Amino acid sequence: MGEVAGDEVLYADRVRVYPRAVRGVARNVKWALLIFCLGVYYVLPWLRWNRGAGNPDQAVLLDLASERFYFFNLTFWPQDFTLLAGGLILAAVTLFLVTSLFGRIWCGYACPQTVWTDLFMLVERWIEGDRNARMRRDAGPTSFDKIWRKISKHSIWLFVAFWTGGGWIMYYVDAPTVTVDFWTGRASTGVYGFTCLFAATTYILAGWAREQVCTYMCPWPRFQSAMLDEQTLIVTYQGWRGEPRGHGKRDGKSALGNCVDCSACVHVCPTGIDIREGVQLECIGCGLCVDACNDIMTRTNQPLWLIKWDTLARQAELAKGETVEPIRLIRPRTLIYLAVLGIAVAAMGVGLAMRSLLEVSVQHERAPLFVRLHDGSLRNAYTLKLVNKYTHDVSFDISVDAGMRAKLQVAGATGAASDAITILVPADSVGAYRVFLDAAPGGAEARNADIMFLLRDTTDNILIKRSANFIGPGKP
Repeated sequence: MGEVAGDEVLYADRVRVYPRAVRGVARNVKWALLIFCLGVYYVLPWLRWNRGAGNPDQAVLLDLASERFYFFNLTFWPQDFTLLAGGLILAAVTLFLVTSLFGRIWCGYACPQTVWTDLFMLVERWIEGDRNARMRRDAGPTSFDKIWRKISKHSIWLFVAFWTGGGWIMYYVDAPTVTVDFWTGRASTGVYGFTCLFAATTYILAGWAREQVCTYMCPWPRFQSAMLDEQTLIVTYQGWRGEPRGHGKRDGKSALGNCVDCSACVHVCPTGIDIREGVQLECIGCGLCVDACNDIMTRTNQPLWLIKWDTLARQAELAKGETVEPIRLIRPRTLIYLAVLGIAVAAMGVGLAMRSLLEVSVQHERAPLFVRLHDGSLRNAYTLKLVNKYTHDVSFDISVDAGMRAKLQVAGATGAASDAITILVPADSVGAYRVFLDAAPGGAEARNADIMFLLRDTTDNILIKRSANFIGPGKP
């Protein structure tokens, strides 16, 4: 019961939904996608990918500890954050386009909440029976039969939730390693903690909350209406054909429509709505009501597809008896989304193609700005940060174009300074090196000057230039 202020109900208690099992085209597609999505989720962390010695061999690994994201042959560094942002924008625009074409098809077939809720409801039906059996048992008194079925159901739910949480962890830590460490007690506290957290989240959202997530927690239904128009292909009840609804035979003389008012469409709906009331926020576009209604139409010897996928524009024309126009997938709204999607894809492609796997920065040390050596020459110190994103070591030949007599030397290296130095940067690593630049004493060498560091990759013969300053006591 909800609290009442005067005659106004402030809130209503949840009306539990007991979806009935159904067979048909939509249900078969949902089963196929459920198997595919769960297969990808649980199997993907176990796929191996050879990246060379010293690199992780997990095909998909979000290695937060080493700040690397591995996706098969691609490795993303923190410097590639713009590509990650671009990928999210690409996914969002794709979702906008799909929604404008086919409504909430993502919510009905591929959303993780839908997939795991379907799996949990499948377990529930196996143990407790279909809709009517579950309703009778829940309304009845406590019994041994009721207790053991409830305990069995929740035990399997917790088992599935546990492996769901464990599967999520495997995307961040090497799957075989973390599995062994987990069961031998050597895993970190974070691994155990996040496994329990994601297991609890799965158990609560898929087992208990269910349609409440889609109706109240998910933000997508709140603004998906902005993506729809009268040309969007959605699950639609053909009221012009079904009304007036009612029980009884259809012998050609009855004034009743095709709808026999059996509520089969309501009983199979995972969110518990009546599609005959029109487009609703709670509808996830799964189409199970289509399967249920087709079954009833077959049993009552009436034409199929009283509930079908169609556009509001076509239904309005059918209701008026007018010529029905074809479904318009290409229209201004979808063209705009396609254009934005094309730009996003092009930008991502260019970004990936032009992504540099070698990055170099040169920073002049601030204190001291220069040092005068015992022979009168001036020394400036620089920090060279060399990023090697390749899976092999890279050797750099480094020289300076300074327009003056100057020598280079790596701090801590033995031997005299020279015109060029060689630095080896290991694969998939960042190296910071302190380099001295010594200028001969007197004349122009004592002045401030613009210089250019030249770094050549000896493997691929790539030349990288970085400007810097040489600072002395004199004026430029």
